[in-house]
Amino acid sequence: MTHILHLDASPRGDRSISRTLSKEFINEWKVAHPNDIITYRDIGHYPVPFVSEDWIAAAFTPSDQHTPELAAAIQISDELIDEFLAADRYVFSIPMYNFSIPANFKAYLDQIVRVGRTFSVDETGYKGLVHNRKMTIIMAQGGAYPEGSPTHAYDLQTPYLKLIFGFIGITDIEFVYADSLNMGDEARNLAIANAQSALKAAIAH
Repeated sequence: MTHILHLDASPRGDRSISRTLSKEFINEWKVAHPNDIITYRDIGHYPVPFVSEDWIAAAFTPSDQHTPELAAAIQISDELIDEFLAADRYVFSIPMYNFSIPANFKAYLDQIVRVGRTFSVDETGYKGLVHNRKMTIIMAQGGAYPEGSPTHAYDLQTPYLKLIFGFIGITDIEFVYADSLNMGDEARNLAIANAQSALKAAIAH
């Protein structure tokens, strides 16, 4: 039995392509795998807080030494990390903003990428602590940034997500792109159809 953490980052509702695609994927997954567990988090409509000074102090202070203020500051991080670690597969839908990820998703990453919980550091360097997970990332992009194209360097989204999730130990990542969304109806419709096909294939793996 698989436990999926399904996360949407778009602030849009029904007009969101990334949300629509992730919902289609999850609905089809439930049909194919009715006994699996799905946990849903919507940071697009319910964003997590940014890191604060008290949060930093709490993250680098042993929990048995936390004041009530420090414990309160780090509570959401503990909850998000527990939720993240409970899953063994992830389906994240993330729109591209200014060639990178939205601020709400960066805030989420800052809450879950935490020393002692999802990575460790010693005299030999950094070590990811999250292993044997699979991740599907659905990305909605107004343009197209394929490898080898003149616009490829503008995609700061893909390399950053590979780096940050690889940093905590997750390297089995499939990226599904709904790109070209602002490049006319024909390109848009083709991109969405291609993304839907890729997601259907991902259900079988």
